Amino acid sequence: MGERQKQLLKLLRSGRNGLSVEELSKGLEITRNAVRQHLSSLEAAGLVAAGSTRPSGGGRPQQLYVLTESGMEMSPRQYSWLAQLVLASVKQEEGLENIGKRMNEIGANVARQIRSQYPGLSTHEEKVEKLAEVMDQLGYSARKATYSQGEAVIEADNCVFHSMAKRDQEICHLDRGLMETFTDSKVEQSECMARGGNVCRFRLKAKEE
Repeated sequence: MGERQKQLLKLLRSGRNGLSVEELSKGLEITRNAVRQHLSSLEAAGLVAAGSTRPSGGGRPQQLYVLTESGMEMSPRQYSWLAQLVLASVKQEEGLENIGKRMNEIGANVARQIRSQYPGLSTHEEKVEKLAEVMDQLGYSARKATYSQGEAVIEADNCVFHSMAKRDQEICHLDRGLMETFTDSKVEQSECMARGGNVCRFRLKAKEE
């Protein structure tokens, strides 16, 4: 797969409701004909499909393109395979009633290991911003932390556990344990891709608050 096609898939991943040829052309800074050629190849590979249409102000409706399930799986998921093994092991050892708590503990342990690499983090804002950076490196495609009315928010549009989370949402406790421990926060997930959301959105509030 060429670099342009990888960039096109990344754009579609961030536009979960679909993007038009015009929007893809602007985002990639290439011609509409070039976009159509890439879309044709990606459709033939089963990675992209025509989605809904959108009114275009009196003209012909705009055709939107979306990622297929196979297209979603092309995104980097650097430790999804490991999590599958962990989840199966925890189910066997702990039972279903304790799996959420155990996955949270595993996420917390991972966070402690990663945090040890950044001893200089002091403020809550610094911790949240570094977490967004770390999550992006892990394959979550996480956006830099944004603040709305004093609230810390992280959005990720590539769930590294997407396929697993659709079957076993207990795996999401690993993410929560990771985020809570890394940032010393109380974490609330207000949107989840595995439950039909456009992104995974997390609100982080410092525990001392």
